[in-house]
Amino acid sequence: MAVATQYATGRRKCAIARAWVTGTAGDITINDQPLEKAFPRLTLRQIIQFPLEIGGVMGQYSIKATVQGGGQVGQAGALRHAISRALVELNQPLRIPLKKEGLLTRDSRVKERKKYGQKGARKRFQYSKR
Repeated sequence: MAVATQYATGRRKCAIARAWVTGTAGDITINDQPLEKAFPRLTLRQIIQFPLEIGGVMGQYSIKATVQGGGQVGQAGALRHAISRALVELNQPLRIPLKKEGLLTRDSRVKERKKYGQKGARKRFQYSKR
């Protein structure tokens, strides 16, 4: 029997992640690097592995991913989104706990643009009454 592989895309801020989740026990590879080398910070690794922990399938799936754009936190969030979407396609009963945690919804928050006549997005130039 052929091993099922599912592809999914995840996005957060300017980061785009593409993940291939395979139904064999294995490790997580990001941009041809192991997870520990691609994301040295423990908190970012926890963000990425969160969908696997919620579904109770830690170590049951092998994940190969490519991430580009944005910063490290945005990339971790995009990867979490992609992994969640792929897991739901492979294992439909996981949809309920992942949806409850909000992992299937794209985080649409992005940086607000700077406006003309102002110092930043909200901050104004100093006002002098006299």
